[in-house]
Amino acid sequence: MRVFSTFEELAAAVGETFGPGPWLPVEQKRVDLFADATDDHQWIHLDPARAAAGPFGGTIAHGYLTLSLLPTLAGQLYRVDGVTMGVNYGLNRVRFPAPVRVGTAVRATATIAEVSPVSGGVQVVATVTVESDGGGKPVCVAETVSRLYRAVN
Repeated sequence: MRVFSTFEELAAAVGETFGPGPWLPVEQKRVDLFADATDDHQWIHLDPARAAAGPFGGTIAHGYLTLSLLPTLAGQLYRVDGVTMGVNYGLNRVRFPAPVRVGTAVRATATIAEVSPVSGGVQVVATVTVESDGGGKPVCVAETVSRLYRAVN
């Protein structure tokens, strides 16, 4: 975990890569709960018997589930002390080059691409790459846009 004391220190880290972070297991229960939360009940996510005979040899996590783990995965790589609020501002680009097989684990690396001032804080653009312990291609590559704020006294 890289810890920055100031936004200026974070800005000086543009171009640096952090990680990989710790592994996070992706179990069937997490996939089932995500399916219920999003009403995406496709068999490749929820039916282990049918999915075993499918194109991935078992159930896989939703791509958007993998994407929703980015704040947790990237949050284990770096932080800025004194931040009172962080906002996921958006994404510039997202790809899912490979599936996440249920029962594997994922971890991330992040490269800071840009840090720019916004009212009351900074906007951070980072390229986050998620890999699976199943090997091969990354399972997600996303250019994230976040805003970090400090309380004004």
